[in-house]
Amino acid sequence: MSALSRRNFLALTGAAAAALSPRFTTTASAAMGPSDKFDLVIKGGDVLDPSQSLRGKRDIGIRWGMIEAIEPEIPAARASRTLDASGKLVTPGLIDLHSHVYPYGSSIGIPADELAQFQCTTTMVSAGDAGVNNLAALRRYIVAQSRTRIYAFVHIANHGLAGFPVAELYNIDHAQMEACAMALAENQDFLLGVKVRMSENVIAKHGLEPLKRAIRACEMCGWPAKMMVHIGGVESKELMSGILDLLRPGDVLTHAYSGAPNIGGVFTNIVQDGKLLPAALAAKQRGVMFDVGHGGGSFDFTVAEVAIPGGAGPDVISSDIHVYSANSPGMPYLPNVMSKFMALGFSLEQVVTMATSTPAKIINRAPKLGTLQIGAPADIAVMELVEGPASFVDTRNNKRDGKALLKPVQTVINGVPFGRPYQAPFAVR
Repeated sequence: MSALSRRNFLALTGAAAAALSPRFTTTASAAMGPSDKFDLVIKGGDVLDPSQSLRGKRDIGIRWGMIEAIEPEIPAARASRTLDASGKLVTPGLIDLHSHVYPYGSSIGIPADELAQFQCTTTMVSAGDAGVNNLAALRRYIVAQSRTRIYAFVHIANHGLAGFPVAELYNIDHAQMEACAMALAENQDFLLGVKVRMSENVIAKHGLEPLKRAIRACEMCGWPAKMMVHIGGVESKELMSGILDLLRPGDVLTHAYSGAPNIGGVFTNIVQDGKLLPAALAAKQRGVMFDVGHGGGSFDFTVAEVAIPGGAGPDVISSDIHVYSANSPGMPYLPNVMSKFMALGFSLEQVVTMATSTPAKIINRAPKLGTLQIGAPADIAVMELVEGPASFVDTRNNKRDGKALLKPVQTVINGVPFGRPYQAPFAVR
């Protein structure tokens, strides 16, 4: 093969790969002609896209996995296939900032693609499932082979999250900051930063040392990596304030509204003795991101009901979905968690923002993810907003009533409807 023809061949194959790859495509390769058809048109939905301050009935035209048009009406003749979203809510694909999607490599992981239809999630973040020792397997066997987009926080513990029978940081020697920093440096394309769990039943009596090592790894890696810090059942009230004081602008405090007690049964979270900790308010004010991280034991209405009016409301709504939490009474599937925050007084637009455009910014993938703008990947959630009495329970069996419930109907990833419809039949013609 001549040098010239080889260059042409590589250019052609590179262009083809870019067109087919869900992770690297940014724009459609050619403008549409008047006789060209969209691959898929989502018709008649109530479109809500906070990233564009867009709300109203729209048709969405998709071609080559990208959003090509958003118009009041796209003629049926322009569609190769049509998905009827009449009477349904259509939003950007939901982004779950805290999930556990490392099956086989973690005792609690669920395949991300199996969750998509139940959560309307098109992007998920593995929250510390893998450490340095098993990160390569997460990347090669899970991330690379999933239709759902997956990013990750690497755990400061070399072997990742290991809750049973001994937690990952009872031995502080597992927290090797140099190795963690190297993993961050080598995997900037899919890693977001470092995860550490600071509960007493995870770190024993090591105090702030695990967090300090994790922050140091972020600082050593050569790019602005973020922290995701798990709280709930911290050893002491003083340690909780110390954790908050160390967090930097842009770092993520997850399980922000946990009501879990420490080993001694003492409540040592951001609300103590019925009052919001001053350190929590100060962290919020300097730009620490407050993440719900509901899970099976990490969301308490009574904590949220003090923290939110006190100035420490959520920035992100996430599920902390895993094999145990998914079967808990709180049902932390992301649309259901969003519904709980509507019961707490947040608007539909606010909860959609906290599950789309805000997490997209935190994972440094805005403006292409968490949006329906033209040229973005066609990651789309179709849900039903059921208005009427609804009852919700947290992870401590507190109950609250609401007036609306979001139910998943269809998930579209890169322009392709994903799996079977979750609720009632939803025609794709």
